[in-house]
Amino acid sequence: MADPAWAELSSDFDALYARRGRPSIPPEQLIRALLLQVLYGIRSERQRMERIQYDLLFRWFVGLGIDEQEWDATVFTKNRDRRLGGEVSQRLLEAVLEQARSKKLLSQEHFTVDGTLLEAGASRNSFVPKEPATVVGTGARGRKCLRDTHESKPDPEARLYKKSAAGEAHPSYLGQVIIENRNGLVVTACATQSSTAAERPAALTMLDQMHPRAPDQRITLGADKLYQEQKFIEGLRQRQGVPHVAE
Repeated sequence: MADPAWAELSSDFDALYARRGRPSIPPEQLIRALLLQVLYGIRSERQRMERIQYDLLFRWFVGLGIDEQEWDATVFTKNRDRRLGGEVSQRLLEAVLEQARSKKLLSQEHFTVDGTLLEAGASRNSFVPKEPATVVGTGARGRKCLRDTHESKPDPEARLYKKSAAGEAHPSYLGQVIIENRNGLVVTACATQSSTAAERPAALTMLDQMHPRAPDQRITLGADKLYQEQKFIEGLRQRQGVPHVAE
């Protein structure tokens, strides 16, 4: 499934290659390595490099020869951050979805939305106080929250967050997905900062990014009780959506 997607995105990858200086890691190899990390649940950059070092199937899929030197984890991270943006990842998802759509595997009418916690690559102990002069209250009536007064040194955008009252807060982000209900395939996704109010606006944005449909075509959207909010329900109905939201 990946090979036709790479071929479709070939012109985009060509634009990402360095034109001068030392050769960079080819963008398609970056994405192939990231895909392996996701599918096999590899937790860190260094563990992924170790797998590529001794696993011949990993090397074959990524595109490294048996005698080629695997990449340094730090070099890989810098190349990934510099070369790969959200637009390339989104277009790859769309190219794979187009294959599923051509085989009639995607429902065009019934969907489900949800958010999941993504742990950041930072620890609770990495949070330090911000400079007092830069602190601005973002809570109700200007109240200063922990996110306003402290930040993680290695990952300033991560926030301490927990999905349930009984859990422990960890530095994290929220991954948002919309799934079609025929085969349970993800049709669009995004990541946001952790917040109790982040999932509903993200869901409406993802609905706008989905494959175009006829203006009068209605869809259903299932969701848990966190999405039971008047503003979200109104926004969903404006987009010809029928809410199936838990109460």
